[in-house]
Amino acid sequence: MTSRATNPARARFLSLLLSFALFSLFSSSAHASSPVATSNDTLLWGPYRPNLYFGVRPRLPNSLLTGLLWANTDNYATVQQNFRHTCEQNEGMAGYGWEEYDARNGGREVIHDTGNKIDLTIDFVKVSGGQHGGSWAARIKGTPREDAPSNLVTTLVFYAGLEGLGELGFTAEEPDSEGAVTLHGEAIDLGEFDITFKEPSENTLPYRTHASWDAKPLDRMLMCSVPIPPEAAWQAKNIVFASMKQEIDVQVQEYGQQNMPPPWAAFTIPQKPGPGNFHMVQKLFVGSFEFDILFNSASGPSVSTETVDKAIAATSDKFKARFKEVFTPLAPFTKPAYTAFAESMFSNLYGGIGYFYGDSLVDRSYAPEYDEENEGFWEETAEARARAEIVNDPPAELFTSVPSRPFFPRGFLWDEGFHLVPIVEWDLDITLDIVKSWFNLMDEDGWIAREQILGPEARSKVPEEFQVQYPHYANPPTLFLIIDILMDKLSDTAPGAQKERIESELRTLYPLLKRQYYWFRRTQFGDIKSYDRKAFSTKEAYRWRGRTPRHILPSGLDDYPRPQPPHPGELHTDLISWVGLMSRTLLRLATVLSETDDASDFQAQSTAIVRNIDDLHWSAEAEAYCDATIDDYEESTHVCHKGYISLFPFLTGLLPPTHPNLPHILALISSESELWSPYGVRSLSRSDEFYGTDENYWRSPIWVNMNYLILKNLLVVAQSPSAPSKVKTQAARIYTELRQNLVQNVFNEWERTGFAWEQYNPDSGAGQRTQHFTGWTSLVVVIMRMPDLSIQAGIKHGEL
Repeated sequence: MTSRATNPARARFLSLLLSFALFSLFSSSAHASSPVATSNDTLLWGPYRPNLYFGVRPRLPNSLLTGLLWANTDNYATVQQNFRHTCEQNEGMAGYGWEEYDARNGGREVIHDTGNKIDLTIDFVKVSGGQHGGSWAARIKGTPREDAPSNLVTTLVFYAGLEGLGELGFTAEEPDSEGAVTLHGEAIDLGEFDITFKEPSENTLPYRTHASWDAKPLDRMLMCSVPIPPEAAWQAKNIVFASMKQEIDVQVQEYGQQNMPPPWAAFTIPQKPGPGNFHMVQKLFVGSFEFDILFNSASGPSVSTETVDKAIAATSDKFKARFKEVFTPLAPFTKPAYTAFAESMFSNLYGGIGYFYGDSLVDRSYAPEYDEENEGFWEETAEARARAEIVNDPPAELFTSVPSRPFFPRGFLWDEGFHLVPIVEWDLDITLDIVKSWFNLMDEDGWIAREQILGPEARSKVPEEFQVQYPHYANPPTLFLIIDILMDKLSDTAPGAQKERIESELRTLYPLLKRQYYWFRRTQFGDIKSYDRKAFSTKEAYRWRGRTPRHILPSGLDDYPRPQPPHPGELHTDLISWVGLMSRTLLRLATVLSETDDASDFQAQSTAIVRNIDDLHWSAEAEAYCDATIDDYEESTHVCHKGYISLFPFLTGLLPPTHPNLPHILALISSESELWSPYGVRSLSRSDEFYGTDENYWRSPIWVNMNYLILKNLLVVAQSPSAPSKVKTQAARIYTELRQNLVQNVFNEWERTGFAWEQYNPDSGAGQRTQHFTGWTSLVVVIMRMPDLSIQAGIKHGEL
């Protein structure tokens, strides 16, 4: 192996680096907008590959990818299926995730792997400084589970691959005198760096049972390098298996199938350090073990095995102190178990932030059928989709949280606004980075794809029929919720520097927020005039495009019952409410920014929307807000499926505490025969004919994000000085009981199963659908921090 000092690849790399730098000066590529680490950037590095159990990368396109694989290798028949790499729903885990995590300092992830009979604890720490985002370390500890044999053998493979320009290779062909292995690298925006793999002498090594030991001693680290297409670096598991197969083929030829080495000795990578852009280090352990991975930036402070202990302790102390300051649960959730639960929920949301870069599949045909103007339009749109030529939109980058690491490891527009509700209270910088990252994806018209599936790695987790995005599909604009929270932080008591920063960022975002708002108004409009509907305004009505008889996927409420059959004259309660929320937020923002003319427009639009919600969607007969459609006599009629849709004007804050319809809303929420359950508010009334039918996705289950909006607005009413006394008391009582029921159930299921869940069963409270759903279900952290109104509500909490 050529040393660092004499490596001829280095000269070639420096030449390429200079060429690339000159090209970049005249390029407007997506790379130019990347968070290049030209200063002490504490947010450059992180476990930004949330689809993996553990994978670290920088927030840079075409850069360094790292990851971890492991398996129990005691059985030839099961060893391949035992290898862990990507998070999966059905791998028999007893729970996994971050117990503590802060994006600036690091944290601790614990993985309870029942299938491999091992528990892994991964301490990830970051040390800031230098010109390239600082250094980091990961300490990986393995502890056999109670049912593990005493001689449990675990194999562990760590890999590092370069997707772009740079060099990466082992500094020597053998471990050094202390048994350590080092990779040296250099890359655009990262400078020079070393990745060192070290283990303590206390680890128990594999036992010798076969002649193959003499050919390849397994008491040392195995090193293997391979050249691969840069775009294939994410397929690490396949690369590792292909390398192992080479060794198995050699062993079969050498020893025969009847005299093969034990599986832990057979499933090993070749000892072939050398040239390549993908490098693997493998180690075998018996029983408990410990292993350090040390990334040292040449321009930053160094980390070592000796300093990691202190860094781990300091990281934990900082997290706990910060959590106590920001999110200490309030009554009745004051027992230590609730704090541990809240820490885990927030850490998994925060540790689920990822950096994604790649192209996306978009239908840019702009077929006229997508306007959905004719009866039977869903059949026309299906035909248009079938004949459309799908294009690959240019590569783009996104910094975002994900709803679920095993099942939804990508960006979802309507989820992200909810994700940021807790995060904005923890770290303003990372919140603004994420918001700007999303709005940077907006096209010239104001459209942002509702689901961001960037690159082949992200697409590998998505069924083919859901990969294509459509520029006429909207999605709930929940990022406007965060804009409101940011404006809340512009109070007189906020630090001056923070206020200046927020106002500056909001001023930059303002044109993009306007563009998205007017895209909604232009593309999702509803028809008032053609059907002689009586309303305050002839303009303010809205209809989701992308409708089929079974679904309105763009609404986020998928299979929630809607008028049947679909009709171009439909009007949707949730959509006009979302547009109303946007208009209110923009009115407030235009006022803050002294955009007087815009403020006048937003005021008129907001007023008209609120008036039209009552005129077009309130059913006096059903005493609820309902969707509208056109009947067989060409008359406008309400179609009422009581549930979350009926609550939307309230959920979006468009009903003042004095609104005459508010008592009916409160009655609907609290009715046991309609929406109330002991575990939270149901998505659909249990008296509805479609309750619990078909897919039953939004037709009964309890969703934490919607319950959060209910609680948030109940609190506004309960604390309003203008609300009638009876309404205030009723709101406080519902709020108190719902807050206790919801949090207690999510907590119980987390203790019972080890996971947060996508939704909860309204009859049993059981978590269901997607496992490890630490996206908006983590809103319970904010809910636990909401004030206790039990005295105002006249309720005495039971023992929790």
